[in-house]
Amino acid sequence: MYESLHENSSNFQLYIFAFDNITKEVLLQLDLDKVTVVSLEEFETDELKEVKKERSTGEYCWTCTPSVISYVIEKYNVPDCTYVDSDLFFYSDPSVLISELDEYKKNVLITEHRFSFFPRLYEEKRGGRFCVQFLTFKNEDSSLLILNKWRNQCINWCYARYEDGRFGDQKYLDEWPFIYKNIHILEHQGGGIAPWNLGNYRFSRAGDSIKGSLKRTGSEFNVIFYHFQYVKYLENGCYDIGWYFISGYLKDLFYGPYLKKIEHIEAKLQNSNLYYRRGFTNFKSTGLKYILKTGLKKVFGYNIMNFR
Repeated sequence: MYESLHENSSNFQLYIFAFDNITKEVLLQLDLDKVTVVSLEEFETDELKEVKKERSTGEYCWTCTPSVISYVIEKYNVPDCTYVDSDLFFYSDPSVLISELDEYKKNVLITEHRFSFFPRLYEEKRGGRFCVQFLTFKNEDSSLLILNKWRNQCINWCYARYEDGRFGDQKYLDEWPFIYKNIHILEHQGGGIAPWNLGNYRFSRAGDSIKGSLKRTGSEFNVIFYHFQYVKYLENGCYDIGWYFISGYLKDLFYGPYLKKIEHIEAKLQNSNLYYRRGFTNFKSTGLKYILKTGLKKVFGYNIMNFR
């Protein structure tokens, strides 16, 4: 995510929250341009430490989402802060997305899932209309009011289950456009391409960029970022890229270059003097019956990639 952002934008400062000491030490030694590393010790409050005891690692990360945004705004007094998931990859400058706030005179930007019509997406749709993947808060009273309320909600309840109209950190966003006047829902179709909405679009490569067009209208746009949700490195060297239907063409267009980029970065880290250990997922835990190790294969509803 960082390298793709650095290649496509010069006007940013990235604050990376390291939730373990190994990550902190590796990032500090890398000394990345335009990056500020924030350790858990700096950021974690007593309130967060208390709820951490009763939540899984994933649930605790979700719990902290509004808190990390609030921390950056308060600690560094930035005019605005955009939260980005670490599994995003940028193909163009994301400032065009944030500029919609000024265009519409709003101060909170949120992005929709834009689910394709597909019956198997029922469970995903229950998770909410909006995706906590890329969202912006301006340092203004009316937006901070929303941020603080969201922070308190996540501290009080943030679990990976559906309960009383809630799910994780993101189902809370569903009510925002109806109760707040300062919310802007991103219009640019290139912000938020993901496996759950690929069916809405057609894509083609244009040099180093990727062009998209909306099937129902034909309107064209530049892909700004893709959300590589769920990608898992398996112990046998393959990648599981999830359960959504993804054509061979789209695997070649999006996933092949992305995974090769990861491999390249991994190799640099492995060859450095940094203490770095690559993690992997046991393929038995993915629900796979077996793994085909050549080419791009779809096995029992799961996508497996091996391009070595």
